[in-house]
Order: sequence, then structure tokens, then C-alpha cells
Amino acid sequence: MKLPRGLSGDEAVRAFRKAGWQVFRMTGSHVVLEKDGEEFNLSIPRHDELGHGLLRHQIRLAGLTVEQFVGLLRK
Repeated sequence: MKLPRGLSGDEAVRAFRKAGWQVFRMTGSHVVLEKDGEEFNLSIPRHDELGHGLLRHQIRLAGLTVEQFVGLLRK
């Protein structure tokens, strides 16, 4: 499955929050998300459009598949 084009950082943050991640802090133009039980944080830039490589990497770190992430965008 392909990622939608033109996905903003804010839209990605909303999807990750639906997957149980919570905003830990906002530093500059980045939102840092954390989740209980995870050893790492996700750092999402608040850009108008995220690069596909960066987004795929964050999805993988979050333990999601692209299909699951796209499903969260539609909720």
C-alpha cells in the first residue's frame, strides 16, 4: 500500500496519537511523541508535507504497518 501524498506533520501526529502515542514535548518545529513501554520517542517535523522515507521510518519505529497507519488517518 502506498502512503498518501501531501501528508503534513500535524496529520501524522494525529494518526500516531490514535495508535496510543502521546505528545511528550514540542521542540522548535518538531513534535516528540512517547508511548508507555517503548524505549524510544518519535520525532515528527511539523512540515506542510513529510518525506515518504522519513514517514515510513517513523511508522516502522512505532511498530505499525503502512496499512495500519493509513487506516488511522481515515478514522
